[in-house]
Amino acid sequence: MSPPSAHRRRGMVRPYAAAGGNLTPTRSTLDPATLLIADPKVPLTGLGAYPHRLMALCLPGVLSVAEAAVRLELPVAVTMPIASRLVDSGHLVARAPFVPAADRHDRVFLERILDGLRKL
Repeated sequence: MSPPSAHRRRGMVRPYAAAGGNLTPTRSTLDPATLLIADPKVPLTGLGAYPHRLMALCLPGVLSVAEAAVRLELPVAVTMPIASRLVDSGHLVARAPFVPAADRHDRVFLERILDGLRKL
């Protein structure tokens, strides 16, 4: 097992290197719930190791930034700049997740629930 100082040193370099030396995403619209969709027609030549792995993860279907980060074993903050550059190059398409609108509830119904909770 390596000494603790070697582990910390390796951990500090890895995210910076994984993101290609730049941890600033080029898009402010990405967040952990953003869905990533790969364009299978765009060639993968010239991509670094982590962008190539991210594309391989996204090619079979849709993947969120958070899921991609887990599978890449990288922090979300490191995965976002990788994904944003792939969106810029046309390799990936980013979509906001579908969140259905909340239904309006009857006030009387909600008051009955509240009354029931108070009786507990």
